[in-house]
This record gives sequence, structure tokens and C-alpha cells, in this order.
Amino acid sequence: MNTPAQRPSAWQRFLRFPSTQILLALLMVILPVVVEQLIVTSLPLSRLWKNILLCLLTLPVVYWTYYAYVRYFEKRTLTELSSAGALRELAQGTLVGALLFGGTVGILALLGLFRITGTGSAAVVIIPLAGSMISGFFEEVLFRGILFRIIEQSLGSWLALLISGAIFGALHLLNEHATLIGAVSVMFEAGIMLAAAYMLTRRLWFAIGIHFAWNFTQSGIFGIAVSGNEPMTGILQSTLSGPEWISGGAFGAEASIVAVVLCVALGIYFVYRAGTKGNITQPYWKRTGS
Repeated sequence: MNTPAQRPSAWQRFLRFPSTQILLALLMVILPVVVEQLIVTSLPLSRLWKNILLCLLTLPVVYWTYYAYVRYFEKRTLTELSSAGALRELAQGTLVGALLFGGTVGILALLGLFRITGTGSAAVVIIPLAGSMISGFFEEVLFRGILFRIIEQSLGSWLALLISGAIFGALHLLNEHATLIGAVSVMFEAGIMLAAAYMLTRRLWFAIGIHFAWNFTQSGIFGIAVSGNEPMTGILQSTLSGPEWISGGAFGAEASIVAVVLCVALGIYFVYRAGTKGNITQPYWKRTGS
């Protein structure tokens, strides 16, 4: 005799809404990080040691809070951050990110817009290294692991690319030297390209490597402002000049049309490769035929 299927509870039905899942996941990851960072920044330590401690604490906090959400609410294995192949994908992403921004700077230098004015000691890279590790991991979990992935499960890959990219770019308007050109540039070059990197591998490590290396090459190597924030002292001291749409202006080279063209081209390639692997997700109404 067949027994009737048990109807899901109101709580279970509530958790099935993508907006609920996104909000819950973001709160579970962001709130502990905020508390941890408030505690660390209040300690009587130098700026250097605060940044080191923030890096050492933020990465595991982000991992374990995201793991808890996936394990106890989505009730699945955290495949997008599994350790198998993680070092290889991180290394590949780091190489791609460094070459991508290095290529951007190289073209700007050929155009006479980027100039090296001096050098710094190797020790100056510690703070931008720590900051780039935090932003690379934290932001990829938030924007690709949570926002893009959950939207994609409902609305499909194409709408998820546009929505998550637009949100990622818009949030960069909150930065100190933010510009509309910079935010739109970030939307296309990072918001879309990094989501495409996730689509290609269906894991976060490759995108994390690209994000980390892109930020660190800017700040730690070339001393260029990252996303409108104050520039840090890098191994190289440099200047950017020329029209904002080419050089990026105070926002940094991320707002340069050169960076946008290179990143969009790479993002298109990632999407194409994802398509050949069958990694494009259709929206729910096409999957259900309704």
C-alpha cells in the first residue's frame, strides 16, 4: 500500500524561495565576519598585525559559516569548495589573474598612460597580500557561491550573470573614489567574468585565484588603487594619467576600457567553454516545461 507523501512544513516551503536562501546564506556568512573584524580592528595592534590577524581569522570564518549553511539548510556536500584539485585550480586562477592585470598595465604603458616612478621594499606586500586573500575568498563565496549560484538554480545562467554582475558592480559605488564608469566596468570585467569562471569549473577555487591575483597585482605589485579605494604602497610605485575612460582615473585601472575589453573577452571564452561542457543552466520554466 502506498503511503501519501508527507507535505513539507511552512518553514521548509519558506526555505525553498531563492530570495530566502540568499538572505539566510548572506546573513550566516557576513554577520560572524563583521563581528570578528570589529573585534580585531579594536585590538591595540599595529596596522600590519591587524591585517595579518584579519586574514588568519576571516578565511576560516567564511569557510565554516558557508559550510554550515550548505550542510544544514541545503543539506548537501560543499562541492564548490572541496579540497580535491583546489591547489591546482587556485594556481591556475592566480596565473590567469596576474597575467590579465599585467596585460592591462602593459597596454596602458605602451599607450604612455602608465609610468613607474620608483620601487618599494618587498615587505610592503604583506598588507595588500592579506587584503587580497580576504577579498578574493570572501567576495567569491558571497557573490558567486551564494548570489550567482542560487539565482542560477532558479532563473538560469544568463539572468544570473546579469543580475549578480549588476549587483557586484553597483556595490563598488560605495567605495571612496567610486565612479559610475568604475562600477559598470567592474560589473562586466569581474561580475560577469568571475561568474563565468565558476560556470566553467562549477567550483569556486579558480575564480578565487583570479580575484586574488587581480587585486594583489594591482595593489601589491603596481601600487594602483583597487576599485576606488586608496592606493597601497606596492613593490613598484607608479602613476596613471590620461582620460579616465582609458586610464581608469582615481578608481584605478579596473575602470580602463583596456581592462574591460580583456576581461569581457576572457569571460566570453569561459562561457563558451562552459557551454561545451554542458554547464549552462536553463531557467526553471524551461526545465519544467511550464
